[in-house]
Amino acid sequence: MLRGGLRIGTTAIGLVALALCLTAAPLAADAQEEAKVPRIGYLSPRPGPSHFDEAFRQGLHELGYVEGKNIIIDYRYAAWAWERLPVLAAELVRSKVDILVATGGNATALAAKSATSTIPIVFTTADPVRGGLVASLARPGGNITGVNILTLELNVKRLQLLKEAVPEAVRVAVLVNPTSPTSGLALKDMEGAAHSLGVGLLVQQVRDQKELPNAYSKMTRERAQALAVMNDPLFLAQREQIVALAARSHLPAVYEFREFADVGGLMSYGTSISEMYRRVATYVDKILKGAKPGELPVEQPTKIELVINLKTAKALGLTIPQSILLRADEVIQ
Repeated sequence: MLRGGLRIGTTAIGLVALALCLTAAPLAADAQEEAKVPRIGYLSPRPGPSHFDEAFRQGLHELGYVEGKNIIIDYRYAAWAWERLPVLAAELVRSKVDILVATGGNATALAAKSATSTIPIVFTTADPVRGGLVASLARPGGNITGVNILTLELNVKRLQLLKEAVPEAVRVAVLVNPTSPTSGLALKDMEGAAHSLGVGLLVQQVRDQKELPNAYSKMTRERAQALAVMNDPLFLAQREQIVALAARSHLPAVYEFREFADVGGLMSYGTSISEMYRRVATYVDKILKGAKPGELPVEQPTKIELVINLKTAKALGLTIPQSILLRADEVIQ
């Protein structure tokens, strides 16, 4: 009986141990699975969340990612303090994110690139080759890739459209943020186009939104006849003020994104920036699935939108030529 009892006890102990192992295995697997939830570092020059961030999250959602469940996003906003971008990028690198998403232009992407040569970086910016971010669009190389929002390349076309809409304009003001790393390249392109169009440029530099009213006052004093607003995330964020000041100054203006035309800007010619942010999510997905960023070609937009605001044209006493209206993707009445 003692031996029998001993045998039963040993068997019982073995069964208990086996049960514990079977119970622990799923728990260990769950813990391991939880530890694998990818973390995305999201760097932006803006003061806080915007609808562009929402477009990025929507792109992730369409690919099966749910923030806080199977993906974590760690946000950093510089509040237009450009000197903070390298500091915030370094913070994200130290927190060991799996991917660094650099939004809002060349300065953000350069800060991310300077912070790490190993963590994959996905950017949204203008002309990444001329901006010194990648070796080529087809094979960016290193740990970086992303979406080219085609702003520098379209500056010349915007000036041509403005001249076509306001043929009598020979003095065109150009609103530019000199702190942008690509501002020099943009102005060089514009100056070449202006010469061929017989237009003189009045460059107005604005580093902060507080400088905007003075810039418009100077445009008026120097008798500008039209306005081209250059690419800059600060200008996009302050689009309502910029458009209102253009209306008050009676200046026909061309902008890069439809968000300006939507709030009363005369016309815009450029990519859909919300779509570009949504496309960034596809790069995040590919990299999480094993793709190397340096081997992923930088995406070029396939559609350029021309949006005309006829209500604004009427307020300016301006007749938009039929040649432009026929090319418009959307006409706001």
